[in-house]
Amino acid sequence: MHKQGALREFGHYAAMNILGMIGISCYILADTFFVAQGTGSLGLAALNIAIPAYNLMNGIGLMLGVGAATQYMIARAQNDRRQADSVFTHTAALGLLLGLLFLLGGLCFAKPLAGLLGADAQTLGMTTTYLRMLWCFGPFFVMNNVLLAFTRNDGAPTVAMCGMIAGSLFNIVFDYIFIFPCGLGMFGAALATGFSPFVSILVLLTHLRRPSRGFHLVKTPLRVSRVPSLCAPGLSSLIGEIASGVVLLLFNLVLLRLSGNTGVAAYGVVANLALVGIAVFTGLCTGIQPLVSRSSGLGDREQLRRLFRWGICTALGIAAVLCVSVFLGAEPLTAVFNSEHDPQLATYAESGLRIYFTGFLFAGVNMVTAAFFSASDRTAQGFVLSLLRGVIAVPPILFPLAWALGVDGVWLTFPMVELVTAVAALVWARKYIIEN
Repeated sequence: MHKQGALREFGHYAAMNILGMIGISCYILADTFFVAQGTGSLGLAALNIAIPAYNLMNGIGLMLGVGAATQYMIARAQNDRRQADSVFTHTAALGLLLGLLFLLGGLCFAKPLAGLLGADAQTLGMTTTYLRMLWCFGPFFVMNNVLLAFTRNDGAPTVAMCGMIAGSLFNIVFDYIFIFPCGLGMFGAALATGFSPFVSILVLLTHLRRPSRGFHLVKTPLRVSRVPSLCAPGLSSLIGEIASGVVLLLFNLVLLRLSGNTGVAAYGVVANLALVGIAVFTGLCTGIQPLVSRSSGLGDREQLRRLFRWGICTALGIAAVLCVSVFLGAEPLTAVFNSEHDPQLATYAESGLRIYFTGFLFAGVNMVTAAFFSASDRTAQGFVLSLLRGVIAVPPILFPLAWALGVDGVWLTFPMVELVTAVAALVWARKYIIEN
C-alpha cells in the first residue's frame, strides 16, 4: 500500500506539472504562430534570436524558485517552520531584486543585446522590440517562478497547474488581439507574453490567502550569505535554461553562415516545437522535485530509488511519443508556421524536426537525472550534467558536424550531445542512486 500510494502521489505531482508546462508551451507556440502569420519569416527569425534572452530570465527564476523550494521542503520535512518561513522571505526579496535588474536591462541594453545574439540589419528592430518588452516584465517572470515552486512544494500542485494554464490562455488570446486587430506586431506579441506571468500570479494568490499554507513572510535579517544555499539546488535548472539559450545562439550563428535568415527561420520552427518537449520534461522534473526533496530530507533511500526509476520510465515513454508524432507530422507542423510557403524553409524545417527530435530519447533521461541529483542535495552532479549538455559538449560536436554535413549536421548536434551526456548521467545514477 505504501508503494501504491507513493506511485499515485508521483503520478499526481508529475501529471499536474506536465499539464501546466504544456500550457506554457502552448503560448510559446502561439507566439511563434501569430508572429509568423503577422510578420513573416523575418519576424520568425527575430523571435528565435530573442529566445536565449528569455531562457536566461526564466532560468534565473527557476534557479531561485526550485533551489529555495528544495530548501523549504527539506525544512518542512524536518518540522523546522522557522527555517521554512525564513527561506521564503529571503527568496521573495531576492526574486524582486533580480526581477528589477532584468527590467533595467530591458530599458537600457535591449538593442546591443539583440546585436550580440545575432540580429542583423533585417531583424534588429523586431528583435530589440521583443527583448525590451519581455525583460521589462522581469519582476513578474521571476516572482511567478518563485511562487509556482513554493505553491507546488506546499502540497498544491493543482493550483500551480491552474496558474500556469491561466497565464498561457491569456497569452494565446491576447497574442491574436494585439498582433491582428490592434496591429501591434512584435510589440504586441511581447506585450501578451509579458502579462502572462502576472495573470498566473493572480491565480497563485488564492493559495497565499489560505491560512493553512506552510510559508509566510516574516521579519528576519536579510543576509547575503544565504543566497548560495538558496540557489545551489536550482543551479541545474538555470544551466538547463542557459543550455537551451547557448544552443539557440550557436545554432543561429552557424545557420546564418550556412543558409542565411531562411535557415534561422527554419530553426525557429524546430526550436519552438522542441520547446514543447523541453517544457514537458521540465514539468516532469519540477513535479517530482518535492517528492525527491522530502524523501532526501527523511533519508528514505528506497523511496528515492523508486522515484528515480519511475521518473526515467516516464521520460522514456514521453520521448517515444514525441519522436513518433514529429516524425509522422513534420510536414503539416512546418506548414502551420510557414505563412509565406517558402519551399526552402519547408525543406530545412521538415528535415530538422525529424533529426532533432530523436535527441529527446536521451534528453529526458538527462533532465530527470540532473533534477534528481539537485533535489536530493547532490547539486554538484546535477550542475555538471546540465553544464555538459548545455555548454561543454556543444561546440566540439556542432562545428565538425556543420562543416561535414551542412544544415543537417546542425540538426544532428542535439541528439549527439544528449547521447554523450546520457552516458555520464547513467554512470553517475548507478553509482549515487541505484547502488547507494
